[in-house]
Amino acid sequence: MRRNPKLYIALALIPQLIIIKILTYFPEFIENYYSNGLYHWISKISRFVFGWLPFSFGDVFYTLSILYVLRWLIKNRWRLIKDFKGWIIDVASAISVIYFAFHFLWALNYYRQPLHKNLSLEADYSTEQLIAVTKKLIEKSNAIHQKIMTNDSSKVELPYSKKDILEMTPLGYTNLEKEYPHLAYSPSSLKTSLYSLPLTYMGFSGYLNPLTNEAQVDRLIPTFKFPTTASHEIAHQLGYAAENEANFIGALAAIYHDDIYFNYSGYTFALRHCLFEVYKRDQDLYFELVETLNKGIIKNYQEVQMFWDSYQNPLEPFFKETYDSFLIANNQAKGMQSYSYVVALYVNYFLSQTS
Repeated sequence: MRRNPKLYIALALIPQLIIIKILTYFPEFIENYYSNGLYHWISKISRFVFGWLPFSFGDVFYTLSILYVLRWLIKNRWRLIKDFKGWIIDVASAISVIYFAFHFLWALNYYRQPLHKNLSLEADYSTEQLIAVTKKLIEKSNAIHQKIMTNDSSKVELPYSKKDILEMTPLGYTNLEKEYPHLAYSPSSLKTSLYSLPLTYMGFSGYLNPLTNEAQVDRLIPTFKFPTTASHEIAHQLGYAAENEANFIGALAAIYHDDIYFNYSGYTFALRHCLFEVYKRDQDLYFELVETLNKGIIKNYQEVQMFWDSYQNPLEPFFKETYDSFLIANNQAKGMQSYSYVVALYVNYFLSQTS
């Protein structure tokens, strides 16, 4: 009887699922031996190999892969009836390989220790602490806005092209690594996405290709959002898979940047998360705080909201729900709602800076 190697590859999916489930109970092991060990070198090598290309190799690879899969499905459709077992084995073996590559090259980072433990921060906060930090962020955002603009009613326009911003973004991490050495970032692999238009319709501003470690930013989003979005995707490259943690690190990298426009983007990004949390707890206080914001900052927020509103479509909730399910399946129990954890990081970090 001739052995079928594809069958063994397909069956290997079962122990992979078991091993991943077991690893979820050992975040310290993942943190020490994968995130700060093996992955550190995998990511560096991937960015060295693909980072110099002026286009996203990962996007091209995705395109060719989709075309190949469609061609294979059409070409092998007859096997669903005549060779169903062989068809299932082929599909399962392909899924097994992809599942292994996805976790080996990046996704094990979903199971590392929570960021607040690495930074020695608390994970909880009181409403009083939230309000104190929100007021501090309003004060800082207003001050930076006034340094940039001649009046407080004008929105900030970044004087850089989006290409320039991508080239400037790593400097924030160069400064940040002086305080947090584990956030050192080099070489760079940061690009605009070839799929920017469909990405916008799906409601996303960027993503990381886990196979090539290229970070892609939606080239259509407002320039005001580019510094924090690009910094957010770099955080993913550094192994911070959770969206809330990447939001925090991305904001911090923009705040640590030498450029005042990056600082403005970083502080207002953190402020928006905190204001949203205040709104959920006390709507009257939320509107009181918004009244203290420079009108120009509100116009920047409105600019971003109007951008996303212009691309709303019936399929967007489906994509968001699909991504929500993906997050839940990868150790983020609350799905996209877990983004609120970023507020705990902001509150405790900024409180620690004043204590």
